[in-house]
Amino acid sequence: MKAAKRSRLEKAGWRIGDAADFLQLSADESAIVEMKLSLADQIKLHRKRLGMTQAELARLLGSSQSRVAKMEVGEGSVSMDLLVRALLAMGVPSSSVGKYIGGGKKVAPRFPRKRSSVKSA
Repeated sequence: MKAAKRSRLEKAGWRIGDAADFLQLSADESAIVEMKLSLADQIKLHRKRLGMTQAELARLLGSSQSRVAKMEVGEGSVSMDLLVRALLAMGVPSSSVGKYIGGGKKVAPRFPRKRSSVKSA
């Protein structure tokens, strides 16, 4: 966001934050979300590099195509266990999986949010 726009929004009472701010996530919760999203991105990337369909990966995992689709978008009901298992099943070395889990922190897009105008009595 350009500095001029940010300044204008802040003067109008808006506060700039990210998804973690909006959802009031702790640092630990935010880190887990980032790890799951990183693994999900890598599953899709490796599956496509291998020329596999979601259905083919599902058969490899003994799962369903819809479950693989949920894995690839980091859906909340998908366990980290399953994400790691999918990467390993595609032949990704465990050392690479470890890097994906601990790898570079993504920066969530920042968005404006109106400050609370509640005044104390």
